[in-house]
Amino acid sequence: MLFTDRTDAGRQLAGALGHLLPRDPVVLGLPRGGVPVAFEVAHALRAPLDVIVVRKLGVPYHPELGFGAIGEGGVRVISDEIVRHAGVREEDLESVERAESAELLRRAGAYREGRPRLPLTGRTVVVVDDGIATGATARAACRVVRAQGAAHVVLAVPVASPDAVARLRDDVDEVVCLSTPSLFSAVGEWYRDFSQTSDEEVVTLLSRSPAGGAPAAEEVEVDAGGVVLAGDLVLPAGTGAVVVFAHGSGSSRHSPRNRSVATALNGAGLGTLLLDLLTPGEEVDRANVFDIGLLAGRLADATHWLRRRAAVPVGSFGASTGAAAALRAAAATDSGVGAVVSRGGRPDLAGADLSGVRAPTLLIVGGDDTTVIDLNRQAQAALHCENRLDIIPGATHLFEEPGALDRVAELAQEWFTRHLMPGDGRG
Repeated sequence: MLFTDRTDAGRQLAGALGHLLPRDPVVLGLPRGGVPVAFEVAHALRAPLDVIVVRKLGVPYHPELGFGAIGEGGVRVISDEIVRHAGVREEDLESVERAESAELLRRAGAYREGRPRLPLTGRTVVVVDDGIATGATARAACRVVRAQGAAHVVLAVPVASPDAVARLRDDVDEVVCLSTPSLFSAVGEWYRDFSQTSDEEVVTLLSRSPAGGAPAAEEVEVDAGGVVLAGDLVLPAGTGAVVVFAHGSGSSRHSPRNRSVATALNGAGLGTLLLDLLTPGEEVDRANVFDIGLLAGRLADATHWLRRRAAVPVGSFGASTGAAAALRAAAATDSGVGAVVSRGGRPDLAGADLSGVRAPTLLIVGGDDTTVIDLNRQAQAALHCENRLDIIPGATHLFEEPGALDRVAELAQEWFTRHLMPGDGRG
């Protein structure tokens, strides 16, 4: 394993691409898994981020064999040799291309939500994926980028098979790959967390990029009882309140799910602080991840730090064990927490402190997360503050189902806006 997750891979990859900064590049991520990696690269290079949507054209009776690829703007790359050897008829070629063109337009429109494709003519373009096994998709993407007018094409990936990298060097001006393990069978083997990237996450990351017009995140250091914690702070213009995110066990402030919710809150005029409550060294000891008292103390210190930084109401958003930490911190008489939202949380781990919570509390659970539903109901019974339990039908613990995380964001936005900015009028 080389990388913790795609965010970690993107940050490491960005470190090898610093020489491109003077070239004013455009960064393109291959959806879906390449986009979280590309997001970090674009942030480091201060470059606009977009997706490169390509569709392979497969031989009708052997779809795994590609005879070409198409991209946006009517770009098509056809291998006449494969067409000839495979005996692809003209009408078959047209039928396959028609079907794939429709799917290409659908995906590109869904990812960009109506934003125009970034122009590439004369630009240095960095094509990013989370890894390369065979290289077929990466080759198609780079050829499409070249056909769209890119002057200098760079293929950048965290890990790839040596053979694939060797084959791809003829298709680009530069290949940047952090590792080419000799024993390579699958990209996911080189990640600790290689969970599927959803369409919703792709949309969220594109909206958070400079091209999407989202407010920039400021990397901050929060003093929590003498321990320095890393955080990402976003304060939209005219921020009326700020929400501190406490992630759950096995996650971090880079969690794509928390980032997705945070983006929705930013759009509603709420600031967000995505925070790691443990240092990298502390995370090694798994006991710390479940030390609710330790996490709650850190979160309380972070809340006080934030209230000094931004003189506005503060709320807490907790996931998994982070929800218990948020509730325990909110139970303190001087907590300063105006509202709490739990996503797939374990509020029951806050124990006796639940009865002391005064901040309005929203518990959100997936309808198929039956064990956690029961635990949330038990916790709800112990709360004496205004509270509500919302169950999202068909959602599992991580809310990976289509639309599930969007619903979480809607509920959280409504709750925080109503309780932290009651006169705002957006609730």
